[in-house]
Amino acid sequence: MNRLDAATLDLAGFIRPGDRVVVGQVSAEPQTLAEALPAAFAAAGPFETFLGTVVSGSFDTVPAEMRFAGYGAMGKVSRLARRGQLDVWPLHYGALEAGFASGAIRADVVLIQLARRRGGFCATLANDYVLAAARRARCVIAEVNARAPWCAGAEIGAELRIDAIVETDREPVSVPAAVPGETERAIARHIAALVPDGATIQIGIGAIPDAVLDGLGQHRELGIHSGVFGDRMAGLLASGVFTNARKSVDAGLTVANVVVGSRPAFEALDGNAAIRLAPAAHTHSHSVLARQERMVAINAAMEVDLSGQVNAELADGSPVGGAGGLCDFTRGAAASKGGRAIVALRATDRTGQISRIVPRVQAVTLARTDIDTVVTEYGVAELRHRSAAERARALIAIAAPRHRETLERSLTERAAA
Repeated sequence: MNRLDAATLDLAGFIRPGDRVVVGQVSAEPQTLAEALPAAFAAAGPFETFLGTVVSGSFDTVPAEMRFAGYGAMGKVSRLARRGQLDVWPLHYGALEAGFASGAIRADVVLIQLARRRGGFCATLANDYVLAAARRARCVIAEVNARAPWCAGAEIGAELRIDAIVETDREPVSVPAAVPGETERAIARHIAALVPDGATIQIGIGAIPDAVLDGLGQHRELGIHSGVFGDRMAGLLASGVFTNARKSVDAGLTVANVVVGSRPAFEALDGNAAIRLAPAAHTHSHSVLARQERMVAINAAMEVDLSGQVNAELADGSPVGGAGGLCDFTRGAAASKGGRAIVALRATDRTGQISRIVPRVQAVTLARTDIDTVVTEYGVAELRHRSAAERARALIAIAAPRHRETLERSLTERAAA
C-alpha cells in the first residue's frame, strides 16, 4: 500500500485517460483527494469524475474541459450542470449501489474517506454506492481522516483492496442544519399532524425537512430509517423523541445510508452501535420498507402537476436535483402497514411569482400512480385512491391563492381540448 503525502499529493500516476473516477459525497467527501483532481486532470489527460451531492468548495473552480457525471445535480453540482459540464444519469438512488456492485456501472478509480480504529477501517459518514464501486475498481485511494467518526455498520475488511492512503486531520465536510422560514414552518405544521406516535421516519435534507424535524419535538417513540442522518436527527435522538423502540425492522437502531451534517451528527455517530450506516440494498429496499410498519416518507419536490406527477429534477429547465430516493421511499412507505408517503413543497418560488403547483411538470420523477399526499403551506392534498378530477381540485386548493384561478382555467381548457 502506497502512503502519499498530503502536502505534495499527485494523483496523476493513478489515473489513466478515459477513466471514471468516483468520489465520496456530502460529509463523506475525501476533501484532500477531491481538491487534487483538477491538477490530475491537467497532468493525466481527460477523465470523467462521478459525483453525488457536493456541498464543499472542492469543485468550485475546475477547468472548463473537466467532465462530470452524477445521479443528479444536488448541492453545488448544479453549478456544473449550468456550465454544461455535468451528465446527469436518470437513476433511482437505490439502483446505483447495485449497478456499481455488479460492474454494470464502471468505476476505474475510487476516492474514499475512511476512519481508523484499533488497526481497522470503516467507510466513515457513508455506506453508499462509493463503497460498492471501490470493491470493483482498478484503484482505490483512501483519505484516512483522524477527525472522521467511527461509523457502525460501515466497517470494511480485507475484501476491500486499498492501493494508496493519505493521512489527514481535518474537519469533515459540514452541513449545518438549515434555518427554516415561516413558509417552511407552516408546511411542517401540516406534516407533523400527519405523523403518528410510533412512526418510523424517512426524510431528506434542506429547510423543509429540518422544519419538519423541529415540528416533531412533541412526538413519542419515533424511529429513523432514512437515506440521510443529520444534526436535527441527532438532537431528537438525544432528547428522546426518536427511540426506535417501535420499529418493526431494526428495533432499537437508527438506520441511515449517508450523513449530511456537522459536529453534532458526527459526535452522535462516533462509536455508537445504536446508529448504523447501512447500504442502499437495506435502506432503500422495497421489501424492508414494506415490512416497517407506520413508515412515513417525507420528501421535497420542485413541482407537482394537477394529475399528481412530481418533478424533483428540474427548475426552469435546468437540473437542480435528482430522482434520489423519492421513488424508492414513496413506494416502500405506500406498501407499509399504516404507512404514508408525503411530498412537501412551497406553493410558489421564493418570489411568489411562479406557482409550484402546475398544469404539467417539466420532468416526471414520480408517476401519478405512485403519489400519496402533497403538502404546501396552504394545506394537505390527499391524492391516493382519488379520481383525476378530485386530485386536481385538491391540489388547486393547496396552491397559492393568486395562482388558483389560472390553474382552474388550465383545467377547463384541457377538458375542452
